Amino acid sequence: MTNPMDTDPPAGHSNLRRVRLIVWAIVLIALLALAFFWLRPVVSTSGEVTQRADPGSSNFQLGGPFTLTGADGKPFSSASLAGTPYVMFFGFTHCPDVCPNTLARLVRLRQQLGKGETPFQIVFVTVDPERDTPEAVGSYAKLFNSPIIGLTGTRAQIDQVAKQHAIYEAKVPDASAPDGYTMDHGAAALLFGRDGKFVATIAQEEGDEAAIAKLKRITA
Repeated sequence: MTNPMDTDPPAGHSNLRRVRLIVWAIVLIALLALAFFWLRPVVSTSGEVTQRADPGSSNFQLGGPFTLTGADGKPFSSASLAGTPYVMFFGFTHCPDVCPNTLARLVRLRQQLGKGETPFQIVFVTVDPERDTPEAVGSYAKLFNSPIIGLTGTRAQIDQVAKQHAIYEAKVPDASAPDGYTMDHGAAALLFGRDGKFVATIAQEEGDEAAIAKLKRITA
C-alpha cells in the first residue's frame, strides 16, 4: 500500500511552487536594485561626495529657498544670504558637545582664514524648535563671541528645511537629559557659495587643513 506522504505532488502544485520562487526572486532582485540606486553616493559637480537625501526624486538638489524665524522673532529669508558665502549647521542649544564644538570650530576656522571678521556667514538652524525659541537661539549664538545667525521656526518649517538640506533629525527619549529627551541629527556643516549653491561639507572627523581649503573655495 502506498503511503500518501511518499506520493509525488501533483504537477500543478509543482508548477505553482516554481512560479512562486521565480516571483520572489524577481521581487528580491528589484529591491536590491532599488536599494543600490537610492543609497549610492552622489558626486556633485564640485567633486565632493554627498548622500542622496530624497529617495523620491532623482533630481534632488541640496539646499533651496527657505524662510525661518530669526533671533529677533522676525521672518528670516534665505534671500538675505544672496551674494554671501555661508556655512549652515543644524543642531540644538541643549546639545552637550557636538553642536558647541562644531560652532566653536567654525568660528575658529573663519578667523584662521584671514579674510576679515565675516568672509562667510555661519548659520545655525535648530532642530529643536519646541525649546529653542528665537530668544534661545539668539542667546546661544552670542556665546561664541562671533557673528552667528541663529534660526528657529515651527516644527513643520524646521522639518522642511532639514529635508531640503539632507539633514537627519529625530527626537529621542532620554531620561537623563533635560525635559526627558535629546535630539539626534546630522552633524556635517554644509558649505554654500555666493550663488547659494551647495559646494561641499565639513565633517566632524575632517582635518582643519582640508576644511580651510574648502572655505577658501567658497570665499574666493
